[in-house]
Amino acid sequence: MNTKLLALGIALAALLCACDFQKQADARFGDQHFKTAISLIELHRVRTGTYPSTLADLKFTGEWDQIALSSVEYKRLESGYELNVVRGWVAQPDLKYPAEFWMGLGLKKSNLLPEP
Repeated sequence: MNTKLLALGIALAALLCACDFQKQADARFGDQHFKTAISLIELHRVRTGTYPSTLADLKFTGEWDQIALSSVEYKRLESGYELNVVRGWVAQPDLKYPAEFWMGLGLKKSNLLPEP
């Protein structure tokens, strides 16, 4: 086999593996960031009776929580809140959740909510 062709094949395989790794990492980190943000926002409502005006209003967060909170966009709405994932590990992940996941949350708008 031609050495150049073999090197090209190896480079292509490495690139495909890297792309797959990034997609998996984006999904895992994005999922964790989204769920962490929801947990902190919902805990704030339980403690204070209202959703926070901004994510900066959240109290008793840990250092790792700040990573999650910097990966989402939050906006308080009249009857709940909007939460969008803007970054997983590197890029925006493609995440899907079952209908049961959304039950009982004040989360009314999200880039992850399925279309009605």
